[in-house]
Amino acid sequence: MTAPNTMRAAVYTRYGAPDVVSMQNVPTPRLGPNDLLVRVRATTVSTADWRLRSFTMPHGFGLLGRLALGITAPRTHILGGELCGDVVAIGVAVTNFAVGDAVIACTGSKLGAHAEYCRIAADGVVVPKPPQLAYNVAAAIAFGGMTALDFFRRGGLCSGQKALINGASGTVGSAMVQVAVDAGAEVTAVCSGANAALMRTLDAARVVDYATTDFAAGGVRYDLIADTVGNAPYARVRDVLTTRGKLLAVLATLPEMLRAPWVALTTQHRVVAGPTVERVEDLRTLVAMVSAERFTPVIDCCVPLDEIVAAHGRVESGRKRGSVVVAVDGEP
Repeated sequence: MTAPNTMRAAVYTRYGAPDVVSMQNVPTPRLGPNDLLVRVRATTVSTADWRLRSFTMPHGFGLLGRLALGITAPRTHILGGELCGDVVAIGVAVTNFAVGDAVIACTGSKLGAHAEYCRIAADGVVVPKPPQLAYNVAAAIAFGGMTALDFFRRGGLCSGQKALINGASGTVGSAMVQVAVDAGAEVTAVCSGANAALMRTLDAARVVDYATTDFAAGGVRYDLIADTVGNAPYARVRDVLTTRGKLLAVLATLPEMLRAPWVALTTQHRVVAGPTVERVEDLRTLVAMVSAERFTPVIDCCVPLDEIVAAHGRVESGRKRGSVVVAVDGEP
């Protein structure tokens, strides 16, 4: 099919509450010679989208965030960092994809997935979608799964280790539980009591209800602690790390990141922090894991594009389990 000159997109031009996002008609992206134009079938509203839209940054990143994203208003007006859809046009230099291919993609810092069409670099983080995989499920693979693989790679996850995931019911946390279990680790999941049953279906060996138990005050020590919430800094967890244990600070403040080298110099512990490195090899790995039923993205709900404001509200509430999926082309 030929893409129209304009498309519907969820647009925001100022920072704020979910209702700063509105549906608008905007120009369809133009292709460069090495680009794909993808008709988006499904995407997600992630915690990254919430933070960018509301300008809710970890402590210490306010000024840096303004400089990067826009001082008084966002420079990029269409959010969305992951998608699944169909290729409708290719640039003249593209040889690895064809019109009609179904693909899964991560848009990175360019965002743009909350729209009917999205431009993707053909040599970027984009892979074919297996025919048996539903679009809505495929759209929820990248954000949590790639974060899990990247942090565990940097943290040296090994079979037989004890790993604790703080914030285990979120998109990243639920992916980390599954990736760690698949790697042969003994996983402790920290979440609300309401999500304990979900954690057991993901094969967590132990579930800790944060409302009744402080995992950092217990006698169990862990080789890896992954903090996806931001409330488990090194000072809190150091006594429950093994001698060479590592804290994977998925959500870290700037002061915590700056203290990480000092931890390495003065102890045998390590703090792994910093942004996720998005690699096409990791997306291929995740798709293979999903196809082999070794990883299943947890989906909180699926809503149509017209209800994206409600989707933002659900993410901002902090009560979602897994991913909030947005069906762009058709009903969820």
